[in-house]
Amino acid sequence: MKIRVLGSSAGGGFPQWNCNCRNCNGVRNRTIAAEPRTQSSLAVSVDGVAWLLINASPDILAQLAANPELQPARHARDTGIAAVLLMDAQIDHVTGLLMLREHNAPLPVYATDPVWQDLSTGFPLASILSHYCGVERHVIALDAAPLEIAALPGVRIEALPLSSKAPPYSPHRTAPERGDNIGLLLTSVESGKRAFYAPGLGAVEAHIRDAMRRADLLLVDGTTWTDDEMIRLGLSKKTAADMGHLAQSGRGGMIDVLDALDRPGARKVLIHINNTNPILIDDGPERRTLAQHGIEVARDGMTFEL
Repeated sequence: MKIRVLGSSAGGGFPQWNCNCRNCNGVRNRTIAAEPRTQSSLAVSVDGVAWLLINASPDILAQLAANPELQPARHARDTGIAAVLLMDAQIDHVTGLLMLREHNAPLPVYATDPVWQDLSTGFPLASILSHYCGVERHVIALDAAPLEIAALPGVRIEALPLSSKAPPYSPHRTAPERGDNIGLLLTSVESGKRAFYAPGLGAVEAHIRDAMRRADLLLVDGTTWTDDEMIRLGLSKKTAADMGHLAQSGRGGMIDVLDALDRPGARKVLIHINNTNPILIDDGPERRTLAQHGIEVARDGMTFEL
């Protein structure tokens, strides 16, 4: 099982187009040691030709250009994207579907019922795409047998409900539904190795902690360093928790969660990193703290084989 990080940033990317925080200014002017990043998405493959796109970010065209493996060029019109799996209905995870509208057949899309409801009402991408390539909808059922996708033979995918928030445009924004957000546990049948992916993780419930303990690779929420990060910088009135994210530092933060897993040899990687997060600075003290805990920071183009 091959896993490619197409985008490692949170919504808005890094640098964010309208942000002049220390990080964004620094990466633009090259006054800090940091790499630009696109908005979060993964691609998973078994054979390196057919790929499952997990979340379709607004940066999908740039990501495809940066990852030529996803363009096998077998025909005049072609793509390595065999299907798309959506973990939520957030703008930074679904808008890329519009960029795939020239697909030469209905685009296979896997989504839970609440996510599909959002994409049929509050943000009606399904209706819009019906005027272009169309969408072949596949249901992600919770508490069911692991999902098997034809393009990924030998990979089992378990969808796990997360405690987080639906998008602001969701009809059930103020009344969360089970399946608004999911985490994924991907298992290679051949190697027995597992990867856990949750770019938006507001709370680590018992079933999530269990899945994390079973994983050989963890790609988890790295949005903010502190819960009040955006407020202190004058960029928002919301905490990380308000937005459905668990900060890294502080009591009970992501560092504490990862430390407590007791999974020797597992790779622990933070992903979906907000442009304000100081862990984006390669030589900063926060990055050194993460290194002391054996935690890595995702970057675009990072590849894993399990």
